[in-house]
Amino acid sequence: MPGTVVVDTENTFLYLVLGRGQAMRYGIGVGREGFGWSGIQLVAKKTEWPDWRPPAEMLARQPYLPRFMAGGPGNPLGARAMYLGETAYRIHGTNKPETIGKRVSSGCIRLTNEDITDLYSRVKTGAKVIVLPTARNSPASDRPLQGTPPRSASPLA
Repeated sequence: MPGTVVVDTENTFLYLVLGRGQAMRYGIGVGREGFGWSGIQLVAKKTEWPDWRPPAEMLARQPYLPRFMAGGPGNPLGARAMYLGETAYRIHGTNKPETIGKRVSSGCIRLTNEDITDLYSRVKTGAKVIVLPTARNSPASDRPLQGTPPRSASPLA
């Protein structure tokens, strides 16, 4: 369905379904080992230059992190963020473009600030986001995928 976002964590690409067998493709950074997940969520909220508050789980692993960081160029969420359902996961920008194509996050999907700004302008609040399961995701950290992606969402180069 046009407007659907499909995240291929295995190959580190995100697709925005346009319809008629076409999709826009963006390079992404994904969750490092043990932080991969899959499933279906909706874009619950969108924010420009979001503030960052690391979740309690992240602070427990990395107690040196700041408890709050105002939005701006130095913020790890980058220029835009799209919040996925009631989860702590987001599709967001990054001020570290060298991390695109790598497995480095705590489960969030990151794009360059240029790409997230473009994607943000195209995706509506309420859009479906399908995060495909991968062989890299361990069964313990994998959330089950519900349903199958629409045919038009198949990866297009």
